[in-house]
Amino acid sequence: MDIREQMDNIYRDLPLDSVPWNMTEPPPLLVEAVETGKIEPCEVVDLGCGAGNYSIWLAQKGFHVTGLDISVEAIAKARALASEAGVCCRFEAVSLLDDLSRHASSFDLAIDWEVLHHVFPADRECFVRNVHSILKPGGTYFSLSFSEDDPAFGGEGKFRDTPLGTKLYFSSEEELRKLFSPSFEILDLRTIEIPGKYGPHTANAVWLKR
Repeated sequence: MDIREQMDNIYRDLPLDSVPWNMTEPPPLLVEAVETGKIEPCEVVDLGCGAGNYSIWLAQKGFHVTGLDISVEAIAKARALASEAGVCCRFEAVSLLDDLSRHASSFDLAIDWEVLHHVFPADRECFVRNVHSILKPGGTYFSLSFSEDDPAFGGEGKFRDTPLGTKLYFSSEEELRKLFSPSFEILDLRTIEIPGKYGPHTANAVWLKR
């Protein structure tokens, strides 16, 4: 079963409150970035938007939001929740490894919150090229993914299986620096603790500029 099927099954078969990464409140790091003006209303793409919670919150803050996700089931839920919230977001079911040329140079800001750890090393250069291509020159990219120091899912190894049957790849700061530096200026890269639905995670937070 590929990741598209896995995600469709998860979003179809589980209540949203049982999906571990489906957090109804925006993460404090994102809230802080908006409230301090580190990021301001603009054309933003929410990569791996899931059910659209963060997309909806950003739209409520004045951003023009496009949410992309591999799961058709997730996108259907995102559209329904946005309609319920009375906000306008554009949602599209697409793999972030597919041809995204229709979105070339479309966005001022790209947000990848807990998406990169679903992308394995063999596909990461393609992923980064795609993010670079859909950002406008000078655009900002924020990426947050689980650190290899995170104790979750056994706490050892780069590849780890989750209780939902998905597989994740846990990164080091150094490999992310090598991944991003050919395409982006690294503004900040650090390991932080973030809240999770069932406990905190150790994560790599990276701010980048095209």
